[in-house]
Amino acid sequence: MISKQLANQIVEQTMLRLHRNINVIQTNGMILASGDRLRVDSIHEGAVIVAETRKPLLITEENNHLFPRTKPGINLPIFFQQELVGVIGITGDPKEIEEIATLVQLTTEMMVYQALIASEREWERKMQEMVFEELMSGQPLQKVIFERINKIGFQNKAPFHTMMIELNPESKSYQTILQGIEHYFHQDSILVGHYQLNEHFILTSGLDEKAFQQKVKQLANILKKYNAFPISVGQVVHSLDQVHYSYQTARIALEYGPRKHSIIFFEEAELYSLLKKRDSQEAQHFTNRVLGALDVKLLLTLQSYFNCNQQLAICAETLEIHRHTLTYRLKKIHNLTGYNPSLFQDAIVLQIALWMTDRNFHNS
Repeated sequence: MISKQLANQIVEQTMLRLHRNINVIQTNGMILASGDRLRVDSIHEGAVIVAETRKPLLITEENNHLFPRTKPGINLPIFFQQELVGVIGITGDPKEIEEIATLVQLTTEMMVYQALIASEREWERKMQEMVFEELMSGQPLQKVIFERINKIGFQNKAPFHTMMIELNPESKSYQTILQGIEHYFHQDSILVGHYQLNEHFILTSGLDEKAFQQKVKQLANILKKYNAFPISVGQVVHSLDQVHYSYQTARIALEYGPRKHSIIFFEEAELYSLLKKRDSQEAQHFTNRVLGALDVKLLLTLQSYFNCNQQLAICAETLEIHRHTLTYRLKKIHNLTGYNPSLFQDAIVLQIALWMTDRNFHNS
């Protein structure tokens, strides 16, 4: 588990402080790195015993003959999460180095821990990026994807929220920001990683809307310290095979939303993007979301109301219905869509949605 690069780092840094020869040895007895380069790639018989017993071994002038190709010194096991990962050997008279041996062992284990944890984190991040790429394909999800999802501990639990941020991998604070995001969400089920160019994704699962909104606001405050904003937030989806749509809407928010905001929600940028992407999948989602609950009668009523400049009396006369009937229909439209046709901002959303439907309601 200890790489040659890490072994050399341990030797260099330890010898710098101790001025003693140090050997870092694999559990099979092969010397990975040593201050004495002639000993690299040779077998250390003492380390083999240490690996078998998992206990320190002192080699003295008296028992040196029992361990061919070794020198007097102390050899100690190196553990990572209770697993034996190697042996560290200090060359010298055991009586002279006995006091520092345990300290060398602890320091080595600390260096191994930091390196292997970083390596595990990097592996996990790569796995997360691979899973996210598969989700972005829009293709039916294969069994192997769910196996990878389980392996990295991501919960297949709705709802799913996608966030995007732009980070420069060359920035000094890059790793700090990524680790900060992972630490902030450590109790939650998330995927974090780099997708393309400077774009980085955060995909959460199982957070209800209230909890998610709180998380986003707090995260925005953290990222402000590093000028790593805005955060764009895509539409919530309820299955993994819809995550690619959530990501697309997060990208739209990042592309078209107001950059002065620390958080940009898709809904803030939706209209801007639709004006440029009338025939896109996003446009279809928009019209379905806004008007999908309305039947033809309500759609015709709504367009007639706008054609009459929102004047109830004229619209009722045009439709040949009683004014109270028109008022009832408009209230029903409000209840079904969440948009009030009598309010200016809501009317804009409803009118654009009508314009963008395949049906020619605006000419009705």
